[in-house]
Amino acid sequence: MLPLTQEIEMLRPATLRFGAGTLTGLAEWIAAQGHARPFVIADPVNAARLDLLGLDAPGCFGTVVPEPDIDNLNAAVQAAAGADLIIGFGGGSAMDLAKLVAVMVGHDAPLSEISGPHRAPPRRVGLVQIPTTAGTGSEVGTRALITDPATRSKIATESRHMLADLVIIDPELTHSVPPFITAATGVDAMAHCVEAFTSKRAHPIIDAYALQGIELVGRYLRRAVDDGSDTEARAGLSLAAFYGGICLGPVNTTAGHAIAYPLGTRHKLAHGIANALIFPHVLAVNAAATPDKTAQVCAALGFGAGDRDAVLDGARRFCEALGLDMRLRAHNVPKDDLDQMAQDAHAIRRLLDWNPVDLSVGDIAAIYRAAY
Repeated sequence: MLPLTQEIEMLRPATLRFGAGTLTGLAEWIAAQGHARPFVIADPVNAARLDLLGLDAPGCFGTVVPEPDIDNLNAAVQAAAGADLIIGFGGGSAMDLAKLVAVMVGHDAPLSEISGPHRAPPRRVGLVQIPTTAGTGSEVGTRALITDPATRSKIATESRHMLADLVIIDPELTHSVPPFITAATGVDAMAHCVEAFTSKRAHPIIDAYALQGIELVGRYLRRAVDDGSDTEARAGLSLAAFYGGICLGPVNTTAGHAIAYPLGTRHKLAHGIANALIFPHVLAVNAAATPDKTAQVCAALGFGAGDRDAVLDGARRFCEALGLDMRLRAHNVPKDDLDQMAQDAHAIRRLLDWNPVDLSVGDIAAIYRAAY
């Protein structure tokens, strides 16, 4: 962990509105800002409920796909031409796409010229983010990920220009999320917090958010899975996802996400379930290097720490109790691709270099086999 005296920078959206019913203020905010041509980036499910936004026939790109690729992004940018406000309305895929559209629309620059850190141009349009799941925390961050179909790897873009002007976190939007997605995205939110909490560059400021996020998931995720209309549980998970998003900014994730990414890029697993499948294994493999923090994580999830096997068993049982099948083979991941996935994951140094344990290609392959 970095010392308390270590310099750290935290960026936040200009305005954050959190709480049940906060979505009703969107139209008034847009009018006050002088925006006249709002354009929504959404997946098909949320594109079918644009009426919830309270806007008068906004433009919409409503075909965001899970794990969106460059073609999906380029189509969204083209569709948004002429807009003066971009609204991300959905899960992490829609919000990541909205960030990129916001910095690309009005600029004649392909993704290849703006990807990476601090290369995106200043926005010429406004940006609002409205999450409809409690998982990625993308609404509060400055990073976006897009899949390159040629290499089947993720392209990361980071820029303060992708930080939203307004974020509305209305837990009522998550009430209709099915139990499976609630469980998977909830574990993903927790994984953001856990990986930042145990990272080599963990920082005491971020630790406070991370631990609260983990505790909120431990307290509320099972309740939300069992009863999607449990307003308090939904709000607790929305807050946990927000805390996870804060963790992603100055600290970010480590091995869990690196190992999960090939499941999405190569086999189209949604981001939430991909991270849920890997979470217990990385928590366990890092346990010896971060014993005190691992014990805190385990306690927040309701089981004792112990050795690596005990941590793995406890974390896997936590996930299984949510109704998740924790076997890769149950999600149509082919066994003969595990070694190639290990190669791909090992190459994601921007994450793996900060993991508390140095993992070889063989170590990662062993994690895949154990998860299979």
